[in-house]
Amino acid sequence: MTAIAIFNQKGGVGKTTTSLNLIAALARRELCPLGIDLDPQSHLTLASGIKGLASSETIYAFYSEGKPLSQLMREIPNGHGAHIIPAHMELFKIDSLYGRNPNITSQLKRGLMDELLPDESVPVIIDCSPMLGVLSLNAVFASNRLLIPVSADYLSMQGVNRLDAALKVLEKPLGKPIQRRIVMTRFDSRRKLSYQIYDQLREHYGKDLCDTRIFESVSLAESPIYGKDVFSYSPHSQGAKDYNALTEELLACGFFDPECSW
Repeated sequence: MTAIAIFNQKGGVGKTTTSLNLIAALARRELCPLGIDLDPQSHLTLASGIKGLASSETIYAFYSEGKPLSQLMREIPNGHGAHIIPAHMELFKIDSLYGRNPNITSQLKRGLMDELLPDESVPVIIDCSPMLGVLSLNAVFASNRLLIPVSADYLSMQGVNRLDAALKVLEKPLGKPIQRRIVMTRFDSRRKLSYQIYDQLREHYGKDLCDTRIFESVSLAESPIYGKDVFSYSPHSQGAKDYNALTEELLACGFFDPECSW
């Protein structure tokens, strides 16, 4: 099992879009991924075509009742074998209810190890809330690596710099470096700023910045409205090409291989 957290402290950078379409791309390669929606807004759940669930049917029950993760998994409609553990707005309560529990930050890691670790072939994609709280810390502690989407604007670049500093602080209690890759999203080839931001990220983060850029795309914005990933909604679109290329790049460098050191 390789767990990848999709995280950035800034909203609107394409975290859910990246989660949704990485899950879909991996499923189309018959890798049977599992998505975990850890955002109270439940955008990954909705974008996957799943609506109207009670909180007891979602990841909230894992925290509030100790319900096994395996009982909360459900197949994504037309998802080529991909599964998801959906979210619920009740997740907003997690920080206030359980934030003082010293063991809470490792709860998801323990759950994944107990139930999914024996199956090393399962890639787990965790869609995070933009807030660095209990849920996001659960994702960071449970993950082998982080993928950080950064949109092509100044504020997003500042956000990733702050996140990078926060991750370095977390490396001490984890006892290991937090391996991460950065992917530029919402890239607009008509804007000089997009190229400037990409060049600055490359200068600062070097090989940790993915070569693949996700271009601004109508299909990426529209597909969640219909509860579909971009490959199902518009398979020949620029968005589909970009996320296919990103998946190939990450597979080639061993990003989804827990034993790979890079």
